[in-house]
Amino acid sequence: MTSPATTRTRAPAGLSLRPISDEDLPFLAELYASTRREELAVTPWSDEQKAAFLKWQFDLQHQYYRQYYPNCEFLIVEQLTGSACEPIGRLYVDRWADQIRLVDVSLVPDHRGQGHGTALLREVMSEGAAAGLPVTIHVESTNPAMSLYRRLGFIHVDSNGVYHLMKWSP
Repeated sequence: MTSPATTRTRAPAGLSLRPISDEDLPFLAELYASTRREELAVTPWSDEQKAAFLKWQFDLQHQYYRQYYPNCEFLIVEQLTGSACEPIGRLYVDRWADQIRLVDVSLVPDHRGQGHGTALLREVMSEGAAAGLPVTIHVESTNPAMSLYRRLGFIHVDSNGVYHLMKWSP
């Protein structure tokens, strides 16, 4: 895991970022599930079957990210409330020679649509601008955040099944 001293991504005002730890896995699994519940609502599965499927999917995704993005910064997004920090999302950022790759950006439902995602993306875009590098992300074509990426200047440059590769250039 990344140590706090090596965290490169800057946190926007009102938020903090810290490397994930094994203690965060239950939160991260629930966060992942929150991004998929709507699409599973139409399945005839029981709540227990849906929960088991979502946990299995999270575990596979987590393992995949760790394997294929070994230098990625896996961060918990926290909101500062008084003297406490509440985890509200995840931000996974990988830096390549030719681009900064947003591997994942997710927020818990209560914190979506409040500007946190925009602020996080702008910080990464600011880093890209300073380094002269584009920022890229794969986004499902049906993801509600697609409008956010477009609003911030990301353009569709490629498709891979249901995923669109979006790119912002400084």
